Amino acid sequence: MNPSDAYASSDSFVTNMLTFVEFLRRAGLPISSSQVMDFVQALTLVDISQRDQVYHAARCLLVSRYEHLRLFETVFNAFWNMRLDEQSYNPQKAPRAPRHDKQQRPALIAYMASKARPQDPELDVADKSMTYSDSELLGRKDFSQMTPDELDAIKRLIQAMRWKAAFRQSRRRVASPKGDSLHLRRVMASAVRHNGVPLVLAWQRRKIKQRPIVLIADISGSMEKYSRLVLQFFFSLSHSLKNVECFVFATRLTRISLQLKLKNIDRAVNDAASQVVDWSGGTRIGESLAIFNRQWSRRVLRRGAIVMIVSDGWERGDVDNLRAQMRYLQLRCYRLIWLNPLIGKGHYQPQVEGMAAALPFVDDFMPIHNLHSLSTLAEHLNTL
Repeated sequence: MNPSDAYASSDSFVTNMLTFVEFLRRAGLPISSSQVMDFVQALTLVDISQRDQVYHAARCLLVSRYEHLRLFETVFNAFWNMRLDEQSYNPQKAPRAPRHDKQQRPALIAYMASKARPQDPELDVADKSMTYSDSELLGRKDFSQMTPDELDAIKRLIQAMRWKAAFRQSRRRVASPKGDSLHLRRVMASAVRHNGVPLVLAWQRRKIKQRPIVLIADISGSMEKYSRLVLQFFFSLSHSLKNVECFVFATRLTRISLQLKLKNIDRAVNDAASQVVDWSGGTRIGESLAIFNRQWSRRVLRRGAIVMIVSDGWERGDVDNLRAQMRYLQLRCYRLIWLNPLIGKGHYQPQVEGMAAALPFVDDFMPIHNLHSLSTLAEHLNTL
């Protein structure tokens, strides 16, 4: 074992590394236990006497967001310059600010102040020990109750979301060392090169492909408070995944997939809204789904598509027609998900005629009233 391995395996070194991680957590960096274990393991593979190697190992494994880099560098520089006893180390307790109660742990700024030296450069470090993320507060608030400034912040958060959809095994096969069947063409090619003896056995497996996503949103008058945010949600999905088709309806069905392909979210949503002639009109869910089933289903529901309908279920048309179109749509797709913004209200019951008629043919009935519900939807799509 080399000296680095011996040092990395010592109790004092592990204690120092855990102390460093604790400082990062106090500063506001989200670090999981698995990240800590990976970091300690990685230090056995680098020269811990080299500052840059330790820095890059910690940066790669402990920092998960770009905006945390500057704070990480500040904590790392302060920790690296500390004079640590390699045999044993007891972390010094930092002085507590007067505003902190007895149960509050000392802030990172107080600790750095106690260890600062006159020649150290001045650095601005935010004390996040008593703060709560704005995104967490907005994540629980209903879209219909937000102010214009909050809606603008939610727009940026939705745009930053990255989605993962369900996958399927296609009939086409690709070469893979962990495949389940022989790649006969490559095996025969190997045999030809070696006088008829196949010295190399090549394997293949079925190709994994993403399932198509079809989004159908209700932009009628009853959905007016949510319609624009739903289009922003459609924009985020369209730019995160392939094979995404977007439709909106009130009294008629309109395809807006091309408009949402624009890179600027405001321009994309405005262009999509300009294509809709029945914005905030009446609700004809059954008739709109009938147009979709007749004109678009064969084009966009191939290869096991996932269909998501965003609506509150208020139907002004024929309920029997809605029931028939939902039955047809469920048989044509792999998964039918209905997203209703009213589910977020604790007293809601799907008792209106339209929602009651459609519900028996829905695979997943989920809310879409705040940012937290979108995160739940993203996790659900990733598990299909």
